[in-house]
Amino acid sequence: PVDDHSGFSTCCMQQICTGCIFAAFAKRGMAVCLFCRAPRSGGDADVELARIRARVDKNDPTAICLLGQKYYHGNLGLQKDVRRAAGQPLFELELAYQRGEGVEQNEKKAVHFYTKAAKQGHVLSRNNLGCIEGVRGNQNRAVRHW
Repeated sequence: PVDDHSGFSTCCMQQICTGCIFAAFAKRGMAVCLFCRAPRSGGDADVELARIRARVDKNDPTAICLLGQKYYHGNLGLQKDVRRAAGQPLFELELAYQRGEGVEQNEKKAVHFYTKAAKQGHVLSRNNLGCIEGVRGNQNRAVRHW
């Protein structure tokens, strides 16, 4: 898994290999982002959030998704707010409606958002649509999603 062997830079929204981070910081003493050369945030939540919001203002899709995830999980000092995250990553919203996390459980809305995300190319949403159709007994429709 990539997440287990890499770090994420909020300054430029790039994922960086752990080995590259080690080589740059430990061996060369580089205390900057390997992509954009911005100073490291040092884990400061305010700096991280400001960087993410700056990238959101530039319509960076990775930043938009990341901010939605931060709202969804209540990270970086943000209050957990599923509805605010709703405008960000559709997949998180789908799961919220399907599981009833932070919103009233509503399978109809979950299917609506799964369909919307699947049309935008989200593979896992399409798979989940297939699973839902399979549970409903619509095997022919289910197979089309897989």
